[in-house]
Amino acid sequence: MKSNPRNLAIALAGIFQAVRLVQQIARGRERDATAFNACIHGLFNTDPESAENVFGELRGIRSGLETLHAQISGAKTSRDVELTRYAISVLYLERKLNKDTTRLETIRAAINRTREQADLPGLGHPGVITSLAECYKQTVSTLHPRIIVNGEPAILGAPENQNLIRVLLLAAIRAAVLWRQCGGGRLTLLIRRKALLHSTRLLLEELRI
Repeated sequence: MKSNPRNLAIALAGIFQAVRLVQQIARGRERDATAFNACIHGLFNTDPESAENVFGELRGIRSGLETLHAQISGAKTSRDVELTRYAISVLYLERKLNKDTTRLETIRAAINRTREQADLPGLGHPGVITSLAECYKQTVSTLHPRIIVNGEPAILGAPENQNLIRVLLLAAIRAAVLWRQCGGGRLTLLIRRKALLHSTRLLLEELRI
């Protein structure tokens, strides 16, 4: 995957899109179905032709691009500290996971098994969500520090919501893999913030055409 601001912006938008959906579910808000499907699509698209192809097409990542723009545009009133914390945690866990061949192989095997299942009922089928959530629980959840999701206790206590959150965090880590493959690192956002912001604005303009 080419290392350029456009691809890096798409990858980072993928992370923010997934964690924003986590936040929406945890707070009992209605989730964006297009954004959700794009995140799940990314988990199964392990050999994409381009960065945006990971999520199906560019419009699938619109919510993530809008969130990313709000986070890095410089306006403090538009930033969400909770989303930033989630994103940083995801990037940290992806780095740890990248060094753990055993967990990586477990995730690959689970995704391959679930991919066949997803072809029939659809990406959002409860069976698909349950399989992917169990994969997260057995692998990423065992890494430390664990991602602590804030929200309404009653909502977070529901098994269905727990599964959705686990799957979306797995999707966020998938986007973090893309971030690394595109040359993203610990200091990339700090060093290349202006270029990333410019690319994010251009991508949003493409979606308005």
